[in-house]
Amino acid sequence: MATSLPGDPIPADAAIQSLHDLCARLLAGPSATAVLEAWCRERGLTTTDLVAQVLPGPGTPVSPAQRERLELPRGAVVRYRRVRLACGRHVLSEAENWYVPGRLTPAMNHLLETSDTPFGRVVHPLGPKRRNLDLCLLAGAEAPGRLAPHDPLFTVAALLLRADGLPLCEVAETYTAAVLARD
Repeated sequence: MATSLPGDPIPADAAIQSLHDLCARLLAGPSATAVLEAWCRERGLTTTDLVAQVLPGPGTPVSPAQRERLELPRGAVVRYRRVRLACGRHVLSEAENWYVPGRLTPAMNHLLETSDTPFGRVVHPLGPKRRNLDLCLLAGAEAPGRLAPHDPLFTVAALLLRADGLPLCEVAETYTAAVLARD
């Protein structure tokens, strides 16, 4: 019986099954943070929490279509946060987040501005639910086990809604092949 070692290519069938499983979980889950934290624990990727490594640089302005999806009144403030979500040494995704600070508590806004806490964990007390807008498999998804860990695998666009249905944010997530790793 063959054993696999860290760094060995993931068998094709196993990689494709894992990819489909993760996509289904993200589409059904309440937040990407909750799904990824469970995913990492199941795959033995780390004993620490998921971390949002904030990426510096200019923000991307919210578009008129995003303002409409976020149900923003005229003049409402939107903040932008771009992060890499990492599980131990594995960078699982890069996410752009346009969020409405006026719909969060002051403590939540402070955490988002000063910490590496993922958005989904910060807003968890609000009972958020995801409304998926799009999931797109990228080139290489047909053979995900052959990709380098940093290669993009698929994208997801979604709204995160409060329990009362009011949008908190819109996210654009790009997941890397590192989501298929096992330690």
